[in-house]
Amino acid sequence: MTWAQSIKAATWILSMAAVLFLSAGTLDWRGAWIFVAEFAVGSLAVLLWLAWRDPALLKERLAGPFQRGQASPDKAFMAFIIVVWYGWLAVMALDARRWGLSRMPDALSDAGAALIAVGLFIGWLTLRENSFAAPVIKIQKERGQRVISTGPYRIVRHPMYAGATLYMGGMPLLLGSWLGLLVLPLILGALVLRIFIEEAALRDGLPGYGDYAARVRYRLIPGVW
Repeated sequence: MTWAQSIKAATWILSMAAVLFLSAGTLDWRGAWIFVAEFAVGSLAVLLWLAWRDPALLKERLAGPFQRGQASPDKAFMAFIIVVWYGWLAVMALDARRWGLSRMPDALSDAGAALIAVGLFIGWLTLRENSFAAPVIKIQKERGQRVISTGPYRIVRHPMYAGATLYMGGMPLLLGSWLGLLVLPLILGALVLRIFIEEAALRDGLPGYGDYAARVRYRLIPGVW
């Protein structure tokens, strides 16, 4: 992993920590420290693994939210989700610490930490299986992109989003914000919209995706949708 890649990864973690603690107005926040630790350790482990096993995918994952060949609707989605993501962190910090409006039971906070860990693990399983799992919607013809139907892709068509749903569900629990839970449907709704955008691009540009979608019925949640 290059220095530039390391700096990009560190900047993402540090920016989330800065938003959380500055909005909270205190460093005395156990949930936030656990959150930052989980994402820092999880991200570092995955990035080092990618540097060892799949440098091409590492380059894709750290290429940025706006790329050449990216679907135009996805550029709008990425701009939206960046703003909402950091705004969501700020709201949860204000709610849980600065304003002190929410009180989350310890058991739910612990469950939130577990959901984040499981969600990040599913993300790693997805990257291990799919060397074309770029963070943006585009067809990687130059890399010979093909349909992936093994590993977690045998269960749902979008395992990366399934993992994200779990860790995003765990975040307001760990951070202790009921208000954050109220915002969560907005983010998940945007994620569902992106799934439709991505599937349209894959059906049009990736041979065999239609057949794969017919075999694997569920997009996000096994047995549900």
